[in-house]
This record gives sequence, structure tokens and C-alpha cells, in this order.
Amino acid sequence: MKNLFNPKKSIIALACVSALTLAGCGGSSNSSTPAPTPTPAPTPAPAPTYEYEVTVTNITSNQPLSPITVVTHNDDYKPFSIGEPADAALELLAEAGDNTEVLALSTIVNKASDTDPLGPGKTSTQTIETTETTLNLSVLSMLVNTNDAFTGLNSHDLTNYNVGDSMSFRLNVYDSGTEADSETAATIPGPATMGQGEGFNVARDDRADQVTMHPGVVTQDDGLPDSVLDSTHRFDNLVARVTVKRVK
Repeated sequence: MKNLFNPKKSIIALACVSALTLAGCGGSSNSSTPAPTPTPAPTPAPAPTYEYEVTVTNITSNQPLSPITVVTHNDDYKPFSIGEPADAALELLAEAGDNTEVLALSTIVNKASDTDPLGPGKTSTQTIETTETTLNLSVLSMLVNTNDAFTGLNSHDLTNYNVGDSMSFRLNVYDSGTEADSETAATIPGPATMGQGEGFNVARDDRADQVTMHPGVVTQDDGLPDSVLDSTHRFDNLVARVTVKRVK
């Protein structure tokens, strides 16, 4: 019988099988393909900034305005409503000219404030920067030679302002309804009492306990003997002029 086994052919075949096995296991590192470099995520563009100038002029004869307060907010906040009680933040501002609680409200989006009162005939300009366009603007200030009179621009819509657009307003006077209008030296915090009068008092002794249009002051020159005010402190309801302008 013919012998089918050939030692030389078997060695060659094993060598070929070994070579194929090595090739199947990855072979040389020179033949591997490098992993692609990941593409970095693009840096998001910063949100655009919108800028508004708010200019307030005191047009009274002798009623300094407490530091002008300018805030932006959404529809879930309104500084005051005629016929509704003043909240605690407005009460503090209207009785003492103190705007700290208004500025601290969680509903405020942007805010700006003067540090000093605004005297008669003087002008103040505040700048508000924001990244939102659907906002309302409010301006608040106390007439400091009164018990609890304040003025303000209440929730003015900024939505449709384009760059360069401006609007002007005359501001009325409101009574916060939180303090009786006694006009005594003990109850007015302004320069009419040399700053010796009380400002804020937590007790609400005005029977109205609601925001109303202010009827004006009744001074000593009008026959109110206990009043510390005189005819120069009167006002005809329009006490300030405000201009709102979008500049960016």
C-alpha cells in the first residue's frame, strides 16, 4: 500500500496554518487603523443682551423722591393695584423710602437703584441690562415729605421696543393706604422734619388699607395746625416724568 504521509509536506502545511492563525489574531501593530479623534462640541453663542435707559425727573416744588427704584419682572408680579392692599415691600417703600424689600423679591428679574434721594428739578438715569425680551418694567419712589405717598410706573411692557425706541410718561401719586395722613413731625421721614420723623411702622392705621390715588396734602397753610408741611409741599398729582429708551 502506498504511504500517504509525507513529512516535508506536513511541516509546510503546519507553517501555513500558523501564519494564518497569527494574521487572524491581529498580526503586526503596523497594520492597525487609529481610532478617529472625537469632534469637540461647539461652544454655544452667548445670549444677546438688551439694554434700556430709564430717566426720571422730579417735577415737584418741594417733594424729594426716595432713591429711584427700577425693576423688570414677568407677569407674575405687579408692584401695586388700585383698590388692593399694599404688600409688605411696598409698605416699607411708601412709608420710609426703603426699597430693600422690593429689590429682594424673588419675582424681580433685573434691578437698579439710586443711592440718594432725587431732589426737585433733578434727573436720574438708570440702566437695565437683560437677556429677556418679554418683560415688564416698573419704577417706584416715595414722596418723602408725606406719610405714605409714592409714585411709580406700574408694569410697563417692554416687548415691542426696538433699538432707539422711547416712550415718556407723567407719573401720578398714590397713597399706599398703610399709614394715616397726619402730616405730623413725628410721622414724616423727609427733610420737612429734618429727618426726625418716623418712617416705617408695622401698624397699619389708615382705615382704607388699600392703594388709592392720593388726594394731596393738607398743610399748615391750609389750616391744619399739626401739619409740619407748608404750601411748598403741595402737589397736583403729576410729580415726575419718566422716559424709557431701548439703547441696545
